[in-house]
Amino acid sequence: MPKLSAITSDNPILLVGCGKMGSAMLSGWLKRKLDGAAIHIVDPNIEHVKAEFKNFDDRQLHNSFETISRKIKPSFIILAVKPQMMDDVMEALKINRVSGDVIVSVAAGRTIRYFEDHISRDQAIIRAMPNTPAAIGRGITVCCANRLVSVDKREVCTLLLQAVGMVEWIEDESLMDAVTALSGSGPAYVFAMVEAMASAGEAIGLDPELSRRLARETVCGSGALLDQSKELASKLRENVTSPGGTTAAALDVLMADDGIFRIMRRAMQDAKARSKELAGS
Repeated sequence: MPKLSAITSDNPILLVGCGKMGSAMLSGWLKRKLDGAAIHIVDPNIEHVKAEFKNFDDRQLHNSFETISRKIKPSFIILAVKPQMMDDVMEALKINRVSGDVIVSVAAGRTIRYFEDHISRDQAIIRAMPNTPAAIGRGITVCCANRLVSVDKREVCTLLLQAVGMVEWIEDESLMDAVTALSGSGPAYVFAMVEAMASAGEAIGLDPELSRRLARETVCGSGALLDQSKELASKLRENVTSPGGTTAAALDVLMADDGIFRIMRRAMQDAKARSKELAGS
């Protein structure tokens, strides 16, 4: 299996965009001992990057594609910019003749076909969908590749993205809309649950600050328990639910026909539909 050490200054990574997601990946790579000399970064706010990551040579840091030497032949170009910036990035890559063996995009809604149309049908492309816990190395990223991405390149991409959490692969790109609805948007659902629990706690008499702390720590602790347990979530739920008890009374409401399962299905169906609209599919 390939290793990150296979990426060298002769075939470096070109990271385009060093905002929250880009900087999370960069931090993860450096922690995993990827050679810093094998990374070049393009970001319009390159001074911010210099301030945060002090071990890079100025020749590796670029505020535009114009300053990238033609001698640089990236093995991977990682596009970590917002979707609305992608058209400008595609144009800049073309004008400045910057190319790489594999293009990896972590921008939501941009399909493999989009990159093939803007670059080439002969370009190896990976579309990746991370989520926000990647910022602390606990994300989940789902990837899909076109036919030109070799097994070895997939494995290297997996290593790169494991710097911010777990990695899964799918073969059918049309499932990316469902992935976006579940794991891409999913952290917001969890945060909304914390808000709802805190609000309900306040409504039944708790001090607002105490209610917020209890809701937050309950969700954080439950997530940690789920992470460390080999049991399914359903089994953990059953373990804490005594027949005729307080938890059972609450779950009778939450798990009713018009309860949380139906609401979540509807929410994710709407998220999936919106993802398809944004992707133009």
